Amino acid sequence: MSETFDIVLLLALPASGKSEVRRFLANIEPERLKKEFHIGPNLQLDDFPYVHMMRRADDELEKLGKTRLFFKSGDKPFINTKDWGTLIHLLNEDYRDLMGRNVVKPASAAELLMTRVDKAGEKAGIAPRLSGLDKGTRGKVAAALEKEARDLLDEKHAAYPASFEGRTIVIEAARGGPDKSAFPLKDPLGYQYSLGQLDPEILKRAVILYVWVTPEESRRKNSARANPNDPGSILHHGVPMDVMLGDYGCDDMDYLEKTSEVPGTITVTSNGRKFHLPVGRFDNRVDKTSFLRAERKDWDPKMVADVTAGIRGATDKLYSMLSAARK
Repeated sequence: MSETFDIVLLLALPASGKSEVRRFLANIEPERLKKEFHIGPNLQLDDFPYVHMMRRADDELEKLGKTRLFFKSGDKPFINTKDWGTLIHLLNEDYRDLMGRNVVKPASAAELLMTRVDKAGEKAGIAPRLSGLDKGTRGKVAAALEKEARDLLDEKHAAYPASFEGRTIVIEAARGGPDKSAFPLKDPLGYQYSLGQLDPEILKRAVILYVWVTPEESRRKNSARANPNDPGSILHHGVPMDVMLGDYGCDDMDYLEKTSEVPGTITVTSNGRKFHLPVGRFDNRVDKTSFLRAERKDWDPKMVADVTAGIRGATDKLYSMLSAARK
């Protein structure tokens, strides 16, 4: 068995500490990362940039006096909740592009992104939206998004490794449901739906590292981290409060673990196949991670030790479960 995980699904409510955990892991020496956390040099995928770009497209449409396509307004949830599936299908494509080191050289990165969003939406059961815009409107939206879209595409290509040997792919996402929802959450909400939309090749190789916070703590930290001048930032973006209550008022991870067919896992069905994904919890209900947004030189050693112990406890459990399953 490999010393490192192939794929880690880094899951939690917004502002729970996922991005800070990624930052922490990225600042650990490779040998120590492998030996203590069973994680190789990271290759990272995240669906937040797509949420940001969908909001950006809507903002540009609104400026042109056109109807928004993805969100009810700049601070409201998705118009069509099937877009949770759109995001997963975009991640699936990113995974396949990564594994194949697929480099594309479009004349317009924004036009490519808009086409990808429409195709991913179709897989989630949504009729194409951006392709229905008149040529003039689509061109203006694409021009406004081009720099950000090009930066995303260039960053994606630059991350392709020469070799995947010993590397760990970290896929970050947040899912949930309305405040005070009953379980199970109804599709397309929650982890049960979104995990079931993942490519089976991902599910076959994945474990779940869950950053555990309460919805109340998630909302508090979301307000604390929000920087209105940096809405596209992984570390500093804020989620509107209506979205926090409507989309992330709860999540179903605890329910899914308690009702799983195999203890310590989440049971996921994808394309008729059943998977049991091991789950390790990093308990961040009392905030251990916000300090990681600062420069590394300013990190408090005692706080670093607390984070180290918490994450290592979760990853040790995951590795033990994988080892037992493969004997």
